[in-house]
Amino acid sequence: MIISHKGAMPIGVFPDFEKAGLAAHGISTRIGGVSEGSFNSLNLGLGRGDSRENVLENFKRFFEAVGADMNSAVFSSQTHTSNVIIAEASDRGKGLKRKSDFHDVDGLCTNEPGLPLVTFYADCVPLLFYDPIEKAIAAAHAGWRGTANMIGMKAVSALVSAYGCKPENILAGIGPSIGPCCFEVDEPVALEFKKRVPGCEAFMQGPYGANKHKIDLWSCNKHILAMAGLKQENIDCSPLCTSCHSGLYYSHRRDGGARGSMAAVISL
Repeated sequence: MIISHKGAMPIGVFPDFEKAGLAAHGISTRIGGVSEGSFNSLNLGLGRGDSRENVLENFKRFFEAVGADMNSAVFSSQTHTSNVIIAEASDRGKGLKRKSDFHDVDGLCTNEPGLPLVTFYADCVPLLFYDPIEKAIAAAHAGWRGTANMIGMKAVSALVSAYGCKPENILAGIGPSIGPCCFEVDEPVALEFKKRVPGCEAFMQGPYGANKHKIDLWSCNKHILAMAGLKQENIDCSPLCTSCHSGLYYSHRRDGGARGSMAAVISL
């Protein structure tokens, strides 16, 4: 992933996606919006206490930078599940322009042109997918629960079953999240990973102290995508920790509830 400056707004983009063409995408930072205080400045989280007017203006600026249609955007309905659903033309605008009937949806996929898929983050891992052969896309929100339940593999499976995608043709982008430097968990969380993700011990440190562990969510998700059949060279991973880079990203672990949200979007 690289940081691309679209006017005054820095956004994360994956060079392989851009090289393949036909898919507008981007991962926001906290820079370039109008929100104030703890939401400063590009808060894209509705319902966090920021004014709706500010959030809508922030979305307008972000979508203009990405080159996608804000009015057609389809939002996830995140509850840290591993559920991935198909978004269709009839879903246009759900989440921002009209009320959504989605529940417990942390991943979206589509082959509908001009239908932006949007997921939200403030330490969790953004996953974006693009098959330039079958012209299909997906977006997934992988918190620790989503990662442990291998939502990335489920997004790949959805693309394969819905659109006939071949895993070896799928490009994947793993965006900024809390890094292995800062993601410390207790023993029960570590056990969930060991129980659900084969080989995850390679991406864990510990136990140390009071049975604490550190987990590398980036490498763990990359490992899961490789198990799903993606080529290593088709998986692009950001090296930026949201908790460390306070000037660039919101972080739930660092700031608690006093924060905004970033978003990831991809659109054919």
